[in-house]
Amino acid sequence: MTPTLVRSTLTMSLCLGLAAVAQTRGTAPPSTTSEAASKPTAPPSGPTPLMTKWATALYGFVEADFISDSTESYNETAGNGAISRPDTYAGRHRRLTFAVRNSRIGFRLSAPEYRGIRASALVETDFFGNQPPNATEAAFFTAPGLRLRHAYLRAETDYVDILIGQYWPILGFQPYFDPNTVELQGVPGAIYSRTPQIRVSHLFKSDPVSVEVAVAALRPPQRDSGWPDGQAGVRLIYDGWKGVHTIGATGTAADPLSLAFSGALRGFKLPELSATPVADVSTTSTAFSIDLLLPIIPATFLQRGNALTLNASFSNGSGFADQFTGLTGGVGFPALPGGGTYTPNIDFGTAVFAADGTLHTVDWRGIVAGLQYYLPPDGKIFISGNFSQLYSSNATNYGPASRVFNHSWWADGNLFVDATPALRFGLEYAYYSQTYVDGVNATNHRFQFSSWYLF
Repeated sequence: MTPTLVRSTLTMSLCLGLAAVAQTRGTAPPSTTSEAASKPTAPPSGPTPLMTKWATALYGFVEADFISDSTESYNETAGNGAISRPDTYAGRHRRLTFAVRNSRIGFRLSAPEYRGIRASALVETDFFGNQPPNATEAAFFTAPGLRLRHAYLRAETDYVDILIGQYWPILGFQPYFDPNTVELQGVPGAIYSRTPQIRVSHLFKSDPVSVEVAVAALRPPQRDSGWPDGQAGVRLIYDGWKGVHTIGATGTAADPLSLAFSGALRGFKLPELSATPVADVSTTSTAFSIDLLLPIIPATFLQRGNALTLNASFSNGSGFADQFTGLTGGVGFPALPGGGTYTPNIDFGTAVFAADGTLHTVDWRGIVAGLQYYLPPDGKIFISGNFSQLYSSNATNYGPASRVFNHSWWADGNLFVDATPALRFGLEYAYYSQTYVDGVNATNHRFQFSSWYLF
């Protein structure tokens, strides 16, 4: 027997064996013979297991960041953290950070449609997990902990979509309107958060305008308040006008012109300002966001050269500092009557007591705007610039003037190069400025070079 004939015989035997195994497992196609067709079939007593059309997709990126700051104020993520004052040691000395903690990995899971329900799930992680308080600087950056970003299930039907788990809040319709920047999200002044929730939404599709409506009960800003954070929003989508848009540094797509309105209603309940509290003090607050994505020069993903896109967001409200990255403004609780420290059951920055024992929420107003332009001929090189402002009208009332800032602004410029479809490089210069209540202005200059392997 010749080698060719041997190979053919083995191949045929293997195929017949696999077919037999598949048939015993119920995955082979049903028989079409008259004998099989004549056998009666009983109706299923319950859900029928589906053995095909399940899908799993792995995605993410490997990121390396190299950051030079003019002050010792930040790690990789600057967010809305306080800039070290110029009259301190940290405010007069530089910092150089090398890190890979923003690398990300995720899994998308989807099941076959069953009785009109399309079920899917997603789990996404990065490496910003909590570290032991005694971790060395080397361990902090070279052996980071895994952190959960998203974990949710989604059930989609022709009438309503339900999402349960950890995901972006509705406020700001994140991340659709996020700016394009080398800097790690969320940037100063921009709403950026994730939290567990139950969300109900529906996309009313038409040509050329579609409308998305969503409402959700989210993890409360203070669980002892006893009721959830309520959010709702509507997004208008003009599908006839699309442009190229990169969310953050890695999510490039062709997105339609969109205008969104969203709001939140929140509740707070704290033990009274006393060393031995008996009663509680409660208050409520509201916040809203208006967001725009405008393709000034439209384009497609495959032909993105000369595309120009504007993103803009305006947020305003009270008691919603936790919706921004690292925002407290330096506000804090006053000392207890007669001395001592009040230990609240709430994160700093949202609600705070005045010295007279009345409870207040902290006001913030944020503006973010950015442009991104994809250079001809193919858009593999693109540039972007962003600007933001953040202001509080009452933070000045809740803490020492040397610790609380009530105004900040930020601007940056970015250059991106796609060396291949999988390799992206970015360079950024960013300027940060904050004004403390006592009139001192603190600034930070950042240069950042980053690289990404996208998969």
